[in-house]
Amino acid sequence: MEPGPWGVCEETAVLHGGFLLAARLAQPRPLRELRKADWPRVGPPVTDALGEIGARCPSPLQYSLWKKEAVAIVWAKVLLPDPPAASLDQGWKEDGFFSVGRMIPDVNHTVLFELVKALGVSRLFVQVLLALPRDVCCSELECLVEYIASETSPSDVRFFLDVWWEVMKHKEEQEDATVSAFSALVHQHWCESSLDDGLQPPKRFKGDPDPLNGPPAATSLLMVLTEGLKQTYRSIAQPRMKCYALANLVELLAVSTELEPEGSPLPVAEHLGKVSSVVSLWTSDAESPYHHSGLDEKVKEAERSMNLLSVARLSHEELFVGLDFLCSLLHAWGEELQGTLNSSEGLCYESYRLLHTLTTFGKNLICFSETRDLGEDETRVVLELTQSTKDFLREVSVSLKSEDLDTSLVSSVAMTIIEQKLDRHMEVCSIFASEKAWAFSKDWVDCLLKNKALFQKPELVLKLLETLVSFAMSHQDEEAREVQMQVTRAIVECYTELSLTDKNKVISGVLVSWGGPGLSLSLQVVMEAFQEDLNVTFNQITKSVSDQGLTRAVASVARLVLLYPEATVKQVCNLAVVNLGAHQFLAQILCSFPALSFLETHDDPGRPHSLVVRCLEETVWGKLSTVREEEQFLEFLAFLMQPSSAAPLVSPAEVTKAFVLPYLKSDSAQIELSLQILSKVLGIQSCSEEHWIKSCHPFPLLLSLCKLLDGYTKYWHQPRDQLFPSLETKDLVLNILCQLCEVVRPEAAPSPELWVQSLSWLHRKVASLDWTVGLRLKKLYGDHFKNEVPATLFEICTLPEEEWTSQPLPAYGPGSGLLAWMECCCVSTALRDTMLTLLMVNVDNPEEVNLFSKGFLVALIQVLPWCSRSEWKRLVHVVENLLQRQVLHVPYTLEYVQYMPLLNLRPFACYLQFSVLFLRGFQLLCSPSCSTWLPAEAWLHVVQLYCGSLTDLLGSVKSTAGAPLSPDEDRTSSQEVSFICIQMFCHLLHVATMLPAQGCSEPLVVVALEILSQYEAFSSADTSPSNTLRRANERHFLESITDNVGDKALRSTLLQKLGKLGARSAGEPA
Repeated sequence: MEPGPWGVCEETAVLHGGFLLAARLAQPRPLRELRKADWPRVGPPVTDALGEIGARCPSPLQYSLWKKEAVAIVWAKVLLPDPPAASLDQGWKEDGFFSVGRMIPDVNHTVLFELVKALGVSRLFVQVLLALPRDVCCSELECLVEYIASETSPSDVRFFLDVWWEVMKHKEEQEDATVSAFSALVHQHWCESSLDDGLQPPKRFKGDPDPLNGPPAATSLLMVLTEGLKQTYRSIAQPRMKCYALANLVELLAVSTELEPEGSPLPVAEHLGKVSSVVSLWTSDAESPYHHSGLDEKVKEAERSMNLLSVARLSHEELFVGLDFLCSLLHAWGEELQGTLNSSEGLCYESYRLLHTLTTFGKNLICFSETRDLGEDETRVVLELTQSTKDFLREVSVSLKSEDLDTSLVSSVAMTIIEQKLDRHMEVCSIFASEKAWAFSKDWVDCLLKNKALFQKPELVLKLLETLVSFAMSHQDEEAREVQMQVTRAIVECYTELSLTDKNKVISGVLVSWGGPGLSLSLQVVMEAFQEDLNVTFNQITKSVSDQGLTRAVASVARLVLLYPEATVKQVCNLAVVNLGAHQFLAQILCSFPALSFLETHDDPGRPHSLVVRCLEETVWGKLSTVREEEQFLEFLAFLMQPSSAAPLVSPAEVTKAFVLPYLKSDSAQIELSLQILSKVLGIQSCSEEHWIKSCHPFPLLLSLCKLLDGYTKYWHQPRDQLFPSLETKDLVLNILCQLCEVVRPEAAPSPELWVQSLSWLHRKVASLDWTVGLRLKKLYGDHFKNEVPATLFEICTLPEEEWTSQPLPAYGPGSGLLAWMECCCVSTALRDTMLTLLMVNVDNPEEVNLFSKGFLVALIQVLPWCSRSEWKRLVHVVENLLQRQVLHVPYTLEYVQYMPLLNLRPFACYLQFSVLFLRGFQLLCSPSCSTWLPAEAWLHVVQLYCGSLTDLLGSVKSTAGAPLSPDEDRTSSQEVSFICIQMFCHLLHVATMLPAQGCSEPLVVVALEILSQYEAFSSADTSPSNTLRRANERHFLESITDNVGDKALRSTLLQKLGKLGARSAGEPA
């Protein structure tokens, strides 16, 4: 049966029998009057009874509990008197101790102390002692001192010193049932005695100090121990016990006084070394009480002995009493102990402990004397003790270093600490994970596998990986490979249980230690199944793209990133491009690992490079085969730079340096993609006060863009075999230049002087380029430089000289002012509006207006082929403005009119003039004098611009007229819009007929069909009686015009469309 608080059972009956036999042997004296000398004769029945109980117990722990139960019962009998006879009837009902207490005869302290000595349970004794009320506790310790001081034997000395040492090692822990019941019982009776009317406490407490006026009990407890040593030190004969006594006194003075410095705990390696040293000493010392204990118990006890907590603080006066006493003991015993320690016997635990504590204590004394304001006598005591300590230690030649310890013992101790989860076991895990001399033994592997939960810390996982790699590099045999696999799986399991933040810490450590290849170069066992694992994992991920699956996907990828970061990132990059629609999901996965923002140094430590950017370069860059792949690459890259809910994985500066700066040359195959990337990164706001563009050589970057724009001025005359970005990319270049001029501000320069120097450098470089390039940098130049334009521009504009200056340009001779003016209009919307404001044309002079209109048409045709879409739109606005102001004269001829239309065309006059102006321009462009001016490939671009303008013109017509209503609703503008559509259609076919190059029909077909559709919509809405006849005539007219078109594909498509119009017209009611 388990022991319980005061439970009566077979075991208590055995104990009862033992005490009955002891009482009989003690006669004629009762046990309550037993003397120390009588115990050898009286005690055996009691110890035998406990031995019998121990034999019945199923485990040592159970027996230990019974020993504690026996000590508590005996002590309770010592402290508590038997109740008077009158209370017996009540006592058995209310007092839990009543039954067991009646089974044990009254005993005194002699029985208690000798029983504890016989059982060797000083620790249990102290646990019960410290559960007593504080004053009773101190009183009982005084009883012990008094008992030990009388007729002192070597066993008494050992018992006293053991009790003292256990008091020092005691920690406040959760009390077990026995100690709790004992404490409650004594507290209850003590309170009842104290509150009794005028009654003094029981006689056995007569020596206790008054709890109100006496010193604090805990301090008194320490002084009682010191006083006990003073009373007994002359009886201590064995050097071993003298070391024990001195070590106890030094520990007490160090831990329980102001000598104890506030500092960090002992480094864990030293802590482990000390624990191992203690275990080694106990193992080799047959006299040690722990000699026969198992390793677990030795390690636990060694740790207890190193983690002392102060029971209380001694007062300043009590400290110096103790210091003085210690000094006298060193003088009295020093020479003898030095001889013993230097003898061939070597160290025992007690002497080892003394040397350790004295060494530390001596250092603390020096610090104490230097930092405290001490009196003369106090200074003398401290200095004398300091010198005595130095002298004692100087004469001792024993080494306390733990380097000579058996490695297997230290590793076994460490594993025991880990498996038992003892104090500082997590710190020991760190040593276990990194100590390569222990690693991969069977015990080491078993310990790791059993305690994986303790290694689920990022720093421990990293240390285990380092140890694993070190082992793998030096062990290549088959057996070692199997162990590697086993340990690798265990480490990966520990890593898998980490939070995502901690996983990133591990990944960061792996990258710092082994770079992008991670563990792949060192652990061949990792690589054997990695590729298959990689493919399977990403196949599953790309098949289940969803926000819900993100967490699961990140967890799967985390394992791959740990083992081989570079290969994993490359796989993500590749799939992000080729797997339709998965790029954002894959970017989210990658951005879940901010550790991958790792910068590699490789051959150039001064210029680190992003791992992710390198993977993109090696896996994707230069291998994008479709527009869709390029789009996904751009979106993937943008997400990595600016994720929705994570830190950016790559910076705009890194991307610019990798994918833009090396390719920003007109003959680069990647230039168009590089420009798109540059446009993306410039749209990302800088996270710091200093814009990231500063690190990307902004002025050379500006110059590169300017050179590209200069190349566009010769676009159609570039050699055919020379690479150059398409004219469609020109607007992108212009937008980028504008963005760059916005972000490159004077504040970005380290000093105003450097800013001016940089501007001057750029201005000098741009001076050799086309003059329009400089105008595009005006926002950057500010007031530092004027707008430099051909001198002929001043002939047609009133340009203020404080902002504008002329430069001689041979290509701009007499009469080229309008051409320069039109090129200025292309530069920007703001400059276009300025040019329109500053233009000088005397509208009251018919000849000047005619000359201007003819020159305008020539200049327009000269500029048109080199215009980007945005530039052409600006020129279209210029045309519209000049037509509305009636500065530009475009007469409308009736070459495609069969009869005089009686219509109100005034609201649509501008649109008709537009269409005619385009026709006149193509007539000039296609004339013999200009037919060789443009290469064949330029015509498609010109036609595309023309068709884009016609589409816009058609929209404007529709907007002016309003949407066509249903046939039963009257709308007078329907005939006007129908007429304009016919004119535009005829003009377009005229242009198509004149075009010298093939391959331009596709945009013309699209616009022609759009015009016919609009014509059909509005003509159907005409409700006039003559509508049917008019539509038939118009269709016939359109068909006859279309029949003259030379392009077969264009002709057949349009005739088919007109045929459908006729069929629908014929089906309408008359």
